[in-house]
Order: sequence, then structure tokens, then C-alpha cells
Amino acid sequence: MTVSILLFLPVAAAIITAFIKNGAAKHAALFFAIAELAIAIFFLAGFVPDASIQYSVVYEWLPKMGIYFSAGIDGISMVLVMLTTLLVPLIILTTYQHQYKNAGAFYALILFMQAGMLTVFTALDGFLFYVGWEAALIPIYFICALWGGENRIKVNIKFFIYTFAGSLFMLVGIIYLYLQNPAKTYDLAQFTNLNLSVGQQSWLFWAFFIAFAIKMPVFPFHTWQPDTYTEAPSAGTMMLSGIMLKMGIYGVIRWLLPNAPLGFIGVQQSYLGGFTWQSVVIILAVIGIVYASLIAFNQKDGKRLIAYSSIAHVGLIAAGIFSFSVEGIQGAMIQMLNHGINVVGLFFIWDIISRRLQTREIANLGGIAKVAPLFSIAFLIILLGTVALPLTNGFIGEFLLLKSVYNYSIWLAAVAGLTIIFGAVYMLRMYKNTMQGETNALTATFTDLRGSEKVVLGIICALVIIIGVYPQPILHISEAAVNNWKNVMDTKYIEALGKSIR
Repeated sequence: MTVSILLFLPVAAAIITAFIKNGAAKHAALFFAIAELAIAIFFLAGFVPDASIQYSVVYEWLPKMGIYFSAGIDGISMVLVMLTTLLVPLIILTTYQHQYKNAGAFYALILFMQAGMLTVFTALDGFLFYVGWEAALIPIYFICALWGGENRIKVNIKFFIYTFAGSLFMLVGIIYLYLQNPAKTYDLAQFTNLNLSVGQQSWLFWAFFIAFAIKMPVFPFHTWQPDTYTEAPSAGTMMLSGIMLKMGIYGVIRWLLPNAPLGFIGVQQSYLGGFTWQSVVIILAVIGIVYASLIAFNQKDGKRLIAYSSIAHVGLIAAGIFSFSVEGIQGAMIQMLNHGINVVGLFFIWDIISRRLQTREIANLGGIAKVAPLFSIAFLIILLGTVALPLTNGFIGEFLLLKSVYNYSIWLAAVAGLTIIFGAVYMLRMYKNTMQGETNALTATFTDLRGSEKVVLGIICALVIIIGVYPQPILHISEAAVNNWKNVMDTKYIEALGKSIR
């Protein structure tokens, strides 16, 4: 069995689901999503956690143009495959209490988006990677435009322009690598082995970085995110925050740094006065952490608060990756998984509140724990995972990320560490203002968890605790691939340094 079944099943499922009407569409979508998860678990069970590419497939697509359908899974992509296939059925389950016009189209777009994201996480051909990148953008555009909030059109246009413009920079970078490749293919391995100068890699770094920084997003490329997360339907927000932003993080690890390590770290970059692009992007990431955290303090809308907290957490992931260390990459790998789990849980919490009470204003709430104890306990567990309490899933990832930034710069680590302090303050304050105190005329009518809500939040809470107590299996999946990745990068840097000295 090859990875192609993971990529084509959601496409076929989307086509079938598009023709199913009314409430049956969500059941069909859930069935296909669970089937996809079962296949991913089968792959995980047979996966050998070394540095090799497994379940690979290579088909001739447009061979005269050097384009092949080439995909496979290693330890880095396996974590993202599991994240995607785990969250999609949970996200579909969160919609069971909603009624959508043209439900077949809505769920078909979710499944088609899943196919695009899985293509990104497994592609070994630059052209295929770009196709998957754009294929994931199209469904979320229509999900937000057709089922979003009142300001969805204006916000969605901004989102599309930002992400599409970023994609064009990346496309230019991919085509440039193709033109420099003597074999005239888009193969990732051949791209990585190209002997490009520091100058070439410097501009190539920015061509990829802009695209990935917008998708994550990293300051100052983040301005589309809060409005889009707020106006998108809850399922769309979860797809964006839980999975889609990881495309940018994964792109940095898989495509940016391996193809432009010298432009990033620099080899005797006198034109920068010894100040490398690495310093620039880590500083931007750290600024984003503080900036988003401070804005989150002043948010009155719960969903918007979670959106800004997501920027802060992703800023720490970005800083860890760009520290260019094994701890940073490993921390990013497990934190991508944990952030996806936690942020889907938090957005679902606010979806339940909004659906029950027709408001997301924190000031209108209070005392919900008295009338909905199960709901308040689930909220607290997910919140503690988000603020990285020890023995919850967020702790090990943030620890590794902060350690990697500390090894790069103690001062930047001190500032980046504010994300834990700030996050604890505004998250716990949000919990206090919504769950504790006395009920009011609005919250007194709040009902506790039921049906699919119990299933989704129960699974998420279990994952928060299980991964927090025993994270080693997750780290083991990516460990060998990350170590190999770092060894390759170090070798390229040492060789380039030797040439520059000679």
C-alpha cells in the first residue's frame, strides 16, 4: 500500500459527498474521514521510525516537463499526516449540531481540503507540493465565503489576496530551483543537492519565507488571520488553525531550510555586517509572540482572543525552528500536533457557547460551571494544555522550543518565554470570567455537554493528558528524520564555509 490512497480517497469521498443532500452528507463525510484515519493508523503501525522515505510512490505525470507525482512519508511528515487524519473527523463531528445550507457541498469542501493538505505533507516533487498548496486554499476560500459571518466577503478577499500572493513568491522559488537543476526535474532531493551560492540562497530564502510566514502566520504577515478566524464558520476556523497553518511550518522544515540553508545562516555575509537572516526572522517571531499576547489581553470576543493566542504560540514554534537546532525542530514537531489538538478544542468550546447563548462576548458570560460542570472541566483541561502546564501536552513542546531559543540567545529566550506568562494570564482570566462567578439571566439557561460534544471534547481532553504524561512515542516518530535533517544541513554549511575560507 502506498501513500497515494491517502491522497486520492478524500478526493473520491468529496465527489461522492457533494451529491448527498441534507443530514446524510455529514454522516457520509464522517465515515470517509474515519476511513482515512484508519488508513493512517495502518501506515503508522507499519512505520519504521528511521530517516527513510516510506510508502512512497512515483508516477509519470508530465515527464517531458520534469513533473512527477512523487510522494512519500518519513518521520517528519508522519506526524502531520496523523494530525490531519485525526482532526478532520473530530472537526466534522463538531458540526453535528449545526445545519448548513447545501450540506453536501460544505462537507465535500472539507474533504477536498484534507486531500490538499495531505498532498503538501507528503509531496516530494516541487510542482506537486505547489498543487497541493493551492488545492488546500480553494476549498477554505469557499467555506469562508459561503458559510462565514456578516463581514465574510471583505475578510475573505483579504485572506485570499495575502495567501495567493505569498504562493506566487514560492512558485518563483520553485521554478528557479528547477532551472538550476541539471536534471530538469522538481525532485526535492535534487533541489537540496544543488550547489547554489550564498547570494542565490539568500533571495531564495525570502521567496519561500514570505509564502510560509503568511500561512503560519508570523509577524508582520499575520494581519489576515484574526479577522478570518473570527468570520469563518467554526469548522473552517478549526481547519485553518488546527491543520492549515501547519503547512507553513512544515514548508519551512521541508522546503525552505534544506534548499536555502546558507542564505539563512549565512557564510561570511559581510553585506549584512555579520547580521544574518536567521537573526531577522527569529526577532520577527519573538516580536509576534509579545505583540499577539498583548492584543489578546484586550479582546472582548472569545473566538478572537483564541485567534491572537494562536499567533503567539505559532511565533514560538517559528522561533524554535529558526534556531536551527534538533531541539527546535523536535519541539516544533510535537507542538504542531499539540497546538492543533488544543486550538480545535478551544474553538469548539466557543462554538458551543455561541450556539447556546448567541454571543461570544466574554463580558456577557459567567457562572457556566455551576450549570454545566462537564463543559467547564473539559474547558479547563484544554486550557491548561494550551498554557503548557506540566503533565499536559503543551508542556514538552514549549520546553523544547524555549530551550532551542535559549541556546541561540538568552535574551530572545527571556522575551519569548513571556508567551507562557502572558498566555496563562489572559487564558485563566477568560476562564474565570466565563465559567466562574454567579450565573446571569443568559448563562442560567446554558445546558451541559451532550452527544457528539461529549465525544469530541472527551477525545481532545484524553489526548491533552496522555501526550502530556507520555510524549516519547510522538517524539520517537520524528527523531531519526530530524537528526538526519540536521546532519545534512550541518554538512552543507561546513562545506560552504570551507569553500569560502579557501
